[in-house]
Amino acid sequence: MSEPPTIAVVGAGAWGAALANVVVRAGRHALLVGRDAARMAAIDRTRSAPKLPGARLEDGVRATADFGELRGATAVLLVAPTQEARTAARAMRDALAAGAPVVACAKGIERGTDAFVHEILAVELPGRPIAALSGPSFADDVARGLPTAVALACPDLALAKLLASDLSSRNFRVYPTDDLVGVEIGGAAKNVLAIAAGVARGLSLGASAEAALVARGFSELSRFGRASGARIETLAGLSGLGDLVLTCGGPQSRNFAFGLALGRGASPDEAGASVGLVEGRSTARALVERARRAGIDLPIAEAVDRLIEGSLDPKAAVASLLERPVRNA
Repeated sequence: MSEPPTIAVVGAGAWGAALANVVVRAGRHALLVGRDAARMAAIDRTRSAPKLPGARLEDGVRATADFGELRGATAVLLVAPTQEARTAARAMRDALAAGAPVVACAKGIERGTDAFVHEILAVELPGRPIAALSGPSFADDVARGLPTAVALACPDLALAKLLASDLSSRNFRVYPTDDLVGVEIGGAAKNVLAIAAGVARGLSLGASAEAALVARGFSELSRFGRASGARIETLAGLSGLGDLVLTCGGPQSRNFAFGLALGRGASPDEAGASVGLVEGRSTARALVERARRAGIDLPIAEAVDRLIEGSLDPKAAVASLLERPVRNA
């Protein structure tokens, strides 16, 4: 009997470790690749990831700092944070097997270029099949094998179906689509909107206000998505509305936790120091800039961007939203 194929996961944080477990549970070998040799050796030896306390790596996961080992992978899941995706793509460029697809698993937009991750990869890995994985999924839940459903997008729908099959297991269901733009937009925009939901909780505005904020946030996400060529069914699915509901639900989301700290009076730097990596913090300005170029009004995202930049305080941000003209629901 032949050995099962190897799928590589580049990025050994909490989400990377969780996805490595996903690969093994789907019947494949997982190669977890990170930059720090000592850290990767420790992960391989202890079967645990530092950023995922209490979760154990499956036996089929092998951790390494040798990017050259990517040559043996049939596909690569790129889990580096959005602002590091370009550097990671360059680091693995020469080691990838011919034709091996790369799946973007971060949720954000690159500051400075305003590029989605699939656009970064198209530049840094020209000619290579590119896909994106996104949906309502906390790393801890996924690592522990709790039921989770996500979307996987690739312009080549046949390849999307193949990759979805390669990653699916009983408790991790992957639904294929060819709407790459829609899946990326849902993942990126919901992080910014979750910061706003956290601010509302921090200001003790009540459940009714939080629900209204999520609903109006989804309206913003949908306007931006449609203007960018995304399909509404994608935005209303797992990678859009589904992920928005999860991420706006409480402090298990780092974006929500960041907003919660802002609403309780912390500065952006103080909130960032207490929460850690917050994709929405880096994405907000890029999302607003892309929307402005497209002539799309995103008042919640704009308020979040001003909060992060320090030109607006939380109470003033809420007031600015409440004072907007009332239009059709």
